[in-house]
Amino acid sequence: MVLPIFQSDSKDLSLLQTNWAAQINPVLKNTIIQGLQLSEISLINGATTFNHRLSRTMQGYFITDQNAAASIYRSQPFNDKTLTLTSNAVVTVNLWVY
Repeated sequence: MVLPIFQSDSKDLSLLQTNWAAQINPVLKNTIIQGLQLSEISLINGATTFNHRLSRTMQGYFITDQNAAASIYRSQPFNDKTLTLTSNAVVTVNLWVY
């Protein structure tokens, strides 16, 4: 995703658009920005596999909330469909996946 630049006869507008694009495009291209929030994911004591809904290979994830003390880690390689997390306790988490 990049900021579109519209053709214009105005040199000032063209310069502004070029400057805006130079500042905003690196942020828009960041894979973390292109993620999504998964809410209320129930993890068991052991491995839990669920669809991450990105339709591409994941780059990473953040736990944004969890309702109990637990050690949680990724136990399978990233792929284009699922994420497998292993927990040492029953816990519900919210995740930002990207």
